[in-house]
Amino acid sequence: MRLAGTLAFGLLAISILSYGISGSAFAANSFITAESDLEIVSNGSTVTLSGNIADYDATAGHGLTYLVSSPDNNIVGIGQVNVKSDGSFEKSFVAGGPLWKLAGDYTVQFNFGPTKGEVTLNYVGGEQVITQPEPEPEPEPEPEPEPEPEPEPEPEPEPEPEPEPEPEPVCGAGTELVNGVCQVIKTETPEENGGGCLIATAAYGTEMAPQVQFLREIRDNTVMSTASGASFMTGFNQLYYSFSPTIADLERENPMFQEAVRAFITPMISTLSIMTLAEDGSEIEVLGLGISVIALNLGMYIAAPALIGFKVHRHFKSRL
Repeated sequence: MRLAGTLAFGLLAISILSYGISGSAFAANSFITAESDLEIVSNGSTVTLSGNIADYDATAGHGLTYLVSSPDNNIVGIGQVNVKSDGSFEKSFVAGGPLWKLAGDYTVQFNFGPTKGEVTLNYVGGEQVITQPEPEPEPEPEPEPEPEPEPEPEPEPEPEPEPEPEPEPVCGAGTELVNGVCQVIKTETPEENGGGCLIATAAYGTEMAPQVQFLREIRDNTVMSTASGASFMTGFNQLYYSFSPTIADLERENPMFQEAVRAFITPMISTLSIMTLAEDGSEIEVLGLGISVIALNLGMYIAAPALIGFKVHRHFKSRL
């Protein structure tokens, strides 16, 4: 009982301390304005978001991140954005992918420490977006003056005007004209749609680090190749991206904390090598090995420290 009380008190103290640190580190009175270059976004459209951070301070140590949420409040994308010295920024990505399941309003929320801003995208999925301008009406010919009655031969009939060719349809963004029909341009979905490993990227200093690339390959090529893996990533993203931007900012501000996080996640990355044994697209293998990796990490990060603490407690208690 005394051990449980001590652990509970320690967790409460850590929570209060982290709240105080984050509160003091992210105090600001600025805001973010953002806009999109497209009003309607189809599957495969390239969206360019631009905006500005008011009262931008480059020495604050924050990173500008963005979250893309679907109409049912699921996170379908996340990433980081480079900010210019005047506080302006611009980010382009391709809409669509396995996580963009619903048509409707998708919200892109920007976070720069405590500073927030958002912009809404009207996503229409795989439906074609075709904009065709209405043809301009032809001007009516002016009436000719009536000739004076003279004994002249009858006037020749006026030639009929040639029909004008129908204008070709103008395809919207993300589509192209093929044989007179607008079709969606097939484009590979960028990494941002699957989300970014913010904590690992901040811990190793770059997205090109071998450890970060290994995590990305396991997620995209193995876990996301199955329906159960995609469902797991949807729920995991909801939890992971609720706190990862804050931890990534703390890593960039505190080198010692960055080293501690790197040492903490290295064993977990090593255990994920088990997932390479699964065949891509195999539900049974991905599910079985995934449960094994989760159980191994629970034992390594929770059960083992608890057992060591219990043994140390009994040792000191026996000496007393």
